Amino acid sequence: MPTRAPEPEAPTRADIHAPVPRRVLIALCATQITSWGVLFYALPVLLGDLTADTGWSTAAVMGAFSAGLAASALAGIAVGHVLDRRGPRLVMTAGSALAAVALVGVATAPNLWTFTAAWILAGIAQAAVLYKPAFAAITTWYGPERVKALTVLTLAGGLASTVYAPFTAYLAEHFDWRGVYLVLAAILAVLTIPAHAIALNPPWPQTPTETSGNGTAPALNRRQIITSPTFIALAAAIALAAFAMSTSNLYLVPLMTGRGTDTATAAWVLGICGAGQLLGRIAYAPIAIRTGPTVRAVAILAIGAATTLATALIAGPLGLVFATVILLGAARGAFTLLDATAITDRWGPNGYGTLHGILSAPATVAIALSPWAGAHLTAWTGGTPQMFTLLAAVIALAAAIILVERMAKGPLGNRHS
Repeated sequence: MPTRAPEPEAPTRADIHAPVPRRVLIALCATQITSWGVLFYALPVLLGDLTADTGWSTAAVMGAFSAGLAASALAGIAVGHVLDRRGPRLVMTAGSALAAVALVGVATAPNLWTFTAAWILAGIAQAAVLYKPAFAAITTWYGPERVKALTVLTLAGGLASTVYAPFTAYLAEHFDWRGVYLVLAAILAVLTIPAHAIALNPPWPQTPTETSGNGTAPALNRRQIITSPTFIALAAAIALAAFAMSTSNLYLVPLMTGRGTDTATAAWVLGICGAGQLLGRIAYAPIAIRTGPTVRAVAILAIGAATTLATALIAGPLGLVFATVILLGAARGAFTLLDATAITDRWGPNGYGTLHGILSAPATVAIALSPWAGAHLTAWTGGTPQMFTLLAAVIALAAAIILVERMAKGPLGNRHS
């Protein structure tokens, strides 16, 4: 009786560490620039035209955008599950298509409720096309080389505002805000849908169930991980730091103009802070080689707290302000990669999509609240400098949470601490 040929086995993580085609990283860099630029950075540029045309308040428009970010946080958990099982090709291609549809909805919204619904749809798409799925792809495909690849990816993502803010302003000179969003939706569809569909095709490993990736040790139970003190402390710390860093970024220009700085100079301060993020991302890889995850996290957050406080206190001279915000931006840039590598540093790459989706959900909600909360904190504390001082304390608290949780296990005496 003839025997049936065995079915080919699904690839494991050991199979994935073969050289990855260069097109994968190139495609992800290009699509991150476009996705961030269109879905995130275009709205602030168009905000004045939008509110003038519709009569909707700035608070209402930003509230719709915040609702989208909150939807992204919730959708990110489900997206993480799909990523682990099906890989980024399906997720990111579908997310790009959904993003284009959502932007058409934004552009054609007849009222504020429809506008808000379109942004919620866009938020769901953000969970499928922005950093989280891209981080999962890089972490899985690049293995030990992931930090270098993540650095390149986030450096590219950092150029999104540089490219798309002035491009959006250029389009606004030729179209109304609705026309601009229709053009941007078409650009996003043309550039990102085929790039995700064609380039993201290396084999994706089967999610381990009974064994770990090497087939010899029991797989870590995800429920045990997400209920562990380490995971809970890390999620809380990342959420606090993300809230404080996002809020300080949004209110850096008001901080400067409130001290009498002209708008153009304040914009330069914000731009230099953005350049500092690139420096922080470049510096992260050599820092990661020499430090363990706890020491690295505490150091980056401590620098973030110190530079946020310095920004609150230093009003001049301008050169000293520039130097301070460069360091502030560097801490923010390093924090992005800290978030991207937090799971693999502690628990390895298995189930990264699911675990990172759960880990970062509170942070995404916190970022969604930051525009609204920043305004109220400014009023409550008595001014933007005082609010920055409070934000510095929040980042310091995040560092303390990670440090105290780790020290409860024993002294920080080994390379993996």
